[in-house]
Amino acid sequence: MSAVLDAREIGMRFRNGDEFTEVLKGVDLTLQPGELAALLGASGSGKSTLLSIVGLLLRPTAGTITIAGDRVDTLSDAERALFRNHRLGFIFQFHHLLPDFTATENVAFPAAAPAGGITAAMRQRARELLARVGLADRLDFPATRLSGGQKQRVAIARALMNKPDLVLADEPTGSLDRVSAEQVLDLMREVNREDGATFLICTHDEQVAARCTRRISLSEGRVESVMNLGDTDRDK
Repeated sequence: MSAVLDAREIGMRFRNGDEFTEVLKGVDLTLQPGELAALLGASGSGKSTLLSIVGLLLRPTAGTITIAGDRVDTLSDAERALFRNHRLGFIFQFHHLLPDFTATENVAFPAAAPAGGITAAMRQRARELLARVGLADRLDFPATRLSGGQKQRVAIARALMNKPDLVLADEPTGSLDRVSAEQVLDLMREVNREDGATFLICTHDEQVAARCTRRISLSEGRVESVMNLGDTDRDK
């Protein structure tokens, strides 16, 4: 089976006047189907930049990216937006839910926005996903009436709406208390194991990394180490 992500020799530099800052220096990163990988590094290591490049939010200055067999670094802006919407899922530190939308409408949004509205099939899938993440009793609640942990559960369901090849999570527990953070981690591991969803989680939290099956550490724009951890929860 081909890799879900195959990024080769990724380089990224930013220009500030006449000077350049090199953030990524020839990074290689490969993820196999069903992996739950943590991307770690100190502030300035390049991990957030790498996540943005893999998520097609930034264009690298060097290197190639293939996602689920499709070369994506050469896509046009319009093609990148379409690929991002249909093939990638995103979970952010702050949930970014639409406050005037219900939980169901927020989850359905990635499919509904390009289609011009929510179809019955979209609504049904959104409700099934909300039930899957333990929010069957909050389907029609507006986002403003949900707790922080509940909002992040909605964000996970939204990320899965279009059955993405890869889910990218940027500090997904960073704004939560420890109890809510553990619940969100448990949920991501459950979805990973039972549904086979592939996750790349950008984090500075060692407790988050310890729950993943692989740990990728960046330092000064390069991959410093890669450690396969196995299914730590299952091995307990």
